[in-house]
Amino acid sequence: MEIGYVILYVGDLDASVAFYRDVVGLAYKFTDAGYAEFDAGGVRFALYERRRAEWLTGTEVTPGAGGEVVVRVDDVDARAERLRAAGVRVLSGPADRPWGHRTVHIADPDGFVVEFAQEIPRARGRS
Repeated sequence: MEIGYVILYVGDLDASVAFYRDVVGLAYKFTDAGYAEFDAGGVRFALYERRRAEWLTGTEVTPGAGGEVVVRVDDVDARAERLRAAGVRVLSGPADRPWGHRTVHIADPDGFVVEFAQEIPRARGRS
């Protein structure tokens, strides 16, 4: 078994495409019928217009209800500086986490948290 796609239901597809392409830096692939896809390595990352999602899920979809998108980077501090220089509001960080990541957090247009994470030595072992 493997995860094939991660799809976020978004309110404004154009704004979210611009965010994930221009702010996060994912490689944009295409948009078709309310769906946009990015090259995110081994997993397909996509956005889908929330207004179209009800027919798919059979229920109303609430945006940004929880969860986070984690993007691995080589240098979190440099990423944080670029984000701030671009006027992006940083929610937290950069900060070292005991599980072996240095992170910075921002929010996308729908309130989903986006974490940029750089691997660092773990400060504590796994139990």
